[in-house]
Amino acid sequence: MHSRRIAVGFITLLALAVILSLTQSSRPAWSEGDGDQDPAGNSARVRVGLLISPVKLDLHGKNHAMVGLGSYLVNAVGSCSDCHTCPNFEAGHDPYRGQPAKVNATNYLAGGRAFGPFVSRNITPDANGLPAGVTLEGFIQAIRTGHDSEAPHDLLQVMPWPVISNMTDRDLTAIYTFLTAIPHAEPGDCGGAGGLQNSLER
Repeated sequence: MHSRRIAVGFITLLALAVILSLTQSSRPAWSEGDGDQDPAGNSARVRVGLLISPVKLDLHGKNHAMVGLGSYLVNAVGSCSDCHTCPNFEAGHDPYRGQPAKVNATNYLAGGRAFGPFVSRNITPDANGLPAGVTLEGFIQAIRTGHDSEAPHDLLQVMPWPVISNMTDRDLTAIYTFLTAIPHAEPGDCGGAGGLQNSLER
C-alpha cells in the first residue's frame, strides 16, 4: 500500500512536470522574430498597433511585437502625430470638422509644426535608418533628461518628456523600433505663421 502511494505520487509529479514544461515552452518570449505576443500580455495592443499605423511599415529584420507595441504607444496613447505631423489630417479627413479621420500619411511624423520659437522635430528615419538621426541610446537619454542634442535649444520646451520619461525602457525601445519601421518623410505646410519655414531655418 505504501509503495503504491509512492508510485502514484511519483507519476503525479512527473505529469505535472511535463505539463509545466509544455506550458513554459508554448509561451512566446519577447525576442527577435516574435509574432504578436509577449509574456507581459501585450498581444492585443501589438495587434491594434500594427492595424492602426497610418503608414506602411518595413518589418524586415525587426521584432514585429516591438513595432506593433511602439505603434500602439505612438498612435493610440501618445498622440505623437498631433505635434510631429504637419498638417495632422488629410484634406477632407479632419475629425474636428466632423469628417472621417485619416492621418496625413505623406508628412507623418516629419515635424515642422511651430510652437512659438520652437519647431517640432522630424522623427522619421534618416538615410542611416535612425529616427531623428539618433541612436536608441540617444533617444532614451533625450526622453529621460529632456536634453536636446540639436541646437539652438538645449532643453526640450514643448515636448512632454517629463511625462514620457516615466515609461519603461521596453516601452521607449518599442517606440524607437516603430520609428525605425516607418518611411522617411518631409514636413508639410501647416499654413499660418510658418511651421515649414521655421523648420527650414532651424
